[in-house]
Amino acid sequence: MSKARRLFGTSFGSALLGGAVVAVFGWLAIAAGWIQAEEGTTTTVAAPLAAPVADRSGGDDGDSTVVNRIYREDGEGVGFIEAEVAAREPQPFSPFGEPESEGGTATGSGFVIDKEGHMLTNNHVVEGAERVQVKLGDSETTYDADVIGSDPAMDLALLEVEAPTDQLHPLRLGRSAEMEVGDPVVAIGNPFGLDRTVTSGIVSALQRQIQAPDGFSITDVIQTDAAINPGNSGGPLINAGGEVIGINSQIATGGGGGGNVGIGFAIPIDTVRAEIQQLETDGEVEHAFLGISGATITPDLARAVNLPVQQGVLVQSVVEDGPADEAGIEAGSSSATIDGVQVRLGGDIITAVDGKKVADMDEVVELVNEAEPGDELELTVLRAGESESATVKLGDRPDAAGGQRPE
Repeated sequence: MSKARRLFGTSFGSALLGGAVVAVFGWLAIAAGWIQAEEGTTTTVAAPLAAPVADRSGGDDGDSTVVNRIYREDGEGVGFIEAEVAAREPQPFSPFGEPESEGGTATGSGFVIDKEGHMLTNNHVVEGAERVQVKLGDSETTYDADVIGSDPAMDLALLEVEAPTDQLHPLRLGRSAEMEVGDPVVAIGNPFGLDRTVTSGIVSALQRQIQAPDGFSITDVIQTDAAINPGNSGGPLINAGGEVIGINSQIATGGGGGGNVGIGFAIPIDTVRAEIQQLETDGEVEHAFLGISGATITPDLARAVNLPVQQGVLVQSVVEDGPADEAGIEAGSSSATIDGVQVRLGGDIITAVDGKKVADMDEVVELVNEAEPGDELELTVLRAGESESATVKLGDRPDAAGGQRPE
């Protein structure tokens, strides 16, 4: 466990890898503000197929496994996506450290959700694409597809595939909120261009947070040990009943490299379900923005700098002219290095939001993610030892976190 993680008790520096990019962390922003991440690089290699899980439902026929059944039933609804990407400028604040690109073809996965040809995938699979083509199931026929909506903040994209109705095999969407740690899951996708690959495992953890490629935080993420590699991005994570409960998006590879180490992350389908209609009708999704950076207060941090509380959020910086700035939230004015981590001191300490105590920055992020632009949040803060209230009217989240990185 890193020193920063011990000190602040939040996700400061896991090595996360999307469909075909290697992560090099710099400054990352989250929905409620900005967090400094540890620097590191990751590499990925092919991982072996995970062992099949037992069918707990007892409803499978013959002696085939639940993985075999799910593959037969859902495999035809999974697509192999090829996106022709134009050359682009380097993105200095990208959480994936993307270099300047001369263009080429990106590959990933997706899955059909209705008979109209709509497919879901990750935004980073098709972002900037001049042309998108899809192969469905085990067919070698290639169909053109249009990106009709995207949400970089949730790393989601909605495609419309120009395929005949009889070639469209929609997958059923489940409820990610009903999943429990230990439940069996199956991933179908196209890792390293190896189409229709199936892996299996379990739900390893729930309510994780990861960073989207635009630097903002995605909450309530499902962690799984099913083998996921570049090219799996955008593909379905499926429960034992054959229902999609997540979209495979990122993996952790460990500081020493070594490829897939059994830690993958999937965007929960409940989050996706809430956005599909807006993506189809508006082409984009609006998100709320608070505009601060904050450090989670732990007992160790409180003792080290003599804070008056043992938990809460220490405001590190405030985006100029952002919602929090307009509400009078004050940032730290001095710096100290504690256990190798720089901390800004003297700022407001957030102890509650709308009267509910908050223990860490993750809770603030989640509350902002649940709100909409224009909503108001009442922040209870400690300032110079006195408790005060500030009403913040949330704004529209910027297109990318790096675009408003505070100095």
